[in-house]
Amino acid sequence: MSDATEANGTAGAAEPAGSDPTGKRHVRVVLVDDHRMFRTGVQAEIGQTAETGVEVVGEAADVDQAVSVITATRPEVVLLDVHLPGGGGVEVLRRCAALMADAERPVRFLALSVSDAAEDVIGVIRGGARGYVTKTITGTDLVDSVFRVQEGDAVFSPRLAGFVLDAFASTDAPPVDEDMDRLTQREREVLRLIARGYAYKEIAKQLFISVKTVESHVSAVLRKLQLSNRHELTRWATARRLV
Repeated sequence: MSDATEANGTAGAAEPAGSDPTGKRHVRVVLVDDHRMFRTGVQAEIGQTAETGVEVVGEAADVDQAVSVITATRPEVVLLDVHLPGGGGVEVLRRCAALMADAERPVRFLALSVSDAAEDVIGVIRGGARGYVTKTITGTDLVDSVFRVQEGDAVFSPRLAGFVLDAFASTDAPPVDEDMDRLTQREREVLRLIARGYAYKEIAKQLFISVKTVESHVSAVLRKLQLSNRHELTRWATARRLV
């Protein structure tokens, strides 16, 4: 359930990366996620600057807001959701390519998503993100990941690094799956969770949507894939190694 909240940031607030006057490490961060509740949670978890060194200087809920806030605030690190209204995280990366390429004050991106699908991971890394972690990460580990990305390291949740290594080691383009192409990004997320045995209530909680919305997505997936029930759907997903 996306909320089209107004982006906010501190225009012209860009400062050199590194440490504050007391010598403590410090990083300026923008949060990009279409769920206000999640952004609030991340802000509460990592944004206590005196304790963590992380200063949240802006937030955005869709692609246009994200580009506007990132351009205005010039953070060191952007925590970027993969699935956003307006084209997704890959579109944000495309439109911020010049900021990422700035040799003196590069803006670096760390994907933070509920999805652990290979195509999502590979897509944002090809787009220029420095890492990809899932939303199961702890606050302490997220803070550490942000600082590592600020310093230029690549950061991944453990099992996701293999996707990237495999993708960049291969010279073959991934095959086109016409059935998968019929599904929206959100439908793909619901598909994977259903195939992994999650109940509708569990999916709703994990994706920050209502149970009714989950049911609607499942119906759409079954219709598009011409399947009859979740058991057939699970077999379909398993055959494509999506589980």
